[in-house]
Amino acid sequence: MKLDVSNINVNRNQVWKQFTLTNDNGMTVEFINYGCIITKIRVPDKNGIFENVVLGYENYLDYAADSMFLGAVIGRVAGRIKGASFQLDGKTYRLAANNGNACLHGGAIGLHQVIWEAKPFHDNDCIGVHLYYQSVDGESGFPGNVRMQVTYSLNNANQFTIHYHAETDQKTPLALTNHSYFNLSGNLKQTIHNHYVVLDSNRFAELDDTLLPTGMLQHVEGTSFDFRKGRELGQGLNSTNRQNQVANNGYDHYFIFNHKLDHQVVMKDFDSGRVLSIKTNEPGVVMYTSNTLRNGLQFEGSIAKQYLGVCFETQTSPASLHHERFPNAILQMGETYDRKTIFTFTVED
Repeated sequence: MKLDVSNINVNRNQVWKQFTLTNDNGMTVEFINYGCIITKIRVPDKNGIFENVVLGYENYLDYAADSMFLGAVIGRVAGRIKGASFQLDGKTYRLAANNGNACLHGGAIGLHQVIWEAKPFHDNDCIGVHLYYQSVDGESGFPGNVRMQVTYSLNNANQFTIHYHAETDQKTPLALTNHSYFNLSGNLKQTIHNHYVVLDSNRFAELDDTLLPTGMLQHVEGTSFDFRKGRELGQGLNSTNRQNQVANNGYDHYFIFNHKLDHQVVMKDFDSGRVLSIKTNEPGVVMYTSNTLRNGLQFEGSIAKQYLGVCFETQTSPASLHHERFPNAILQMGETYDRKTIFTFTVED
């Protein structure tokens, strides 16, 4: 296994570090310490051809002005917080509203916009990088000084792992995730319409017209949201279901996991034979099918267009700040935030 480091000169005053993890099978994962952004993941298809399976910009400087959160770590709280505010122990906290009246993906200063300290490591069974950042009390309106560590690692089983650790000196909301857009066709040859997805979930969060959770959980039975036995994403992208239409004709919904299967998410592309299996200790996932991806952005391998990738944002839910019945997003002082998501890449003929 091999770990390479290089510099990206952004301007006179700023240099980003780029890391490339390569295992003994030839699988590679590339990322930068700006926003912990994953820029490329190259894995083989059923014919042994290695191609990139995530969306990334052709020009790295485009990440500095990115509004699509490509490949980045998201927080302090991933998702939309209603009214850009919440109450905690009787006190109201006002956040930065950056998505209408809501606070989206951490607000004005999100984790995707900061430079993380990076320390590479090489263990017996994997290689990786520890990435560190301290979010100070009051940053984007959130309470507490929160010390965070995100670890990216790769092993020879073609497993890429994201491990989140955090501690706070005040009670505070925390819901971290990664916002990579996956496309298993390889080098963005096709949209995700024919990607076949299995989700270990009976319930999803209903959205209103502004994409905020209403507080209601809907059962997936008999709907385009029932992925328990698998379905192609295109069935939802073309669905007349009101919830698909609210999400700009696709999915942008939080699914609560049953945690009854070995993997909470499995996605297959039958043409390439690539399979992505996701295992996590998170309580749920936001599946976002790039419904509002802006046309014309220059990605490596393709021009951006709607439905070019799908995000599996494993996380707890910001809806818990305003509604019951949702997984809790509050980190207590003295408690350790410890979340892990494993992405395993295989092939099927």
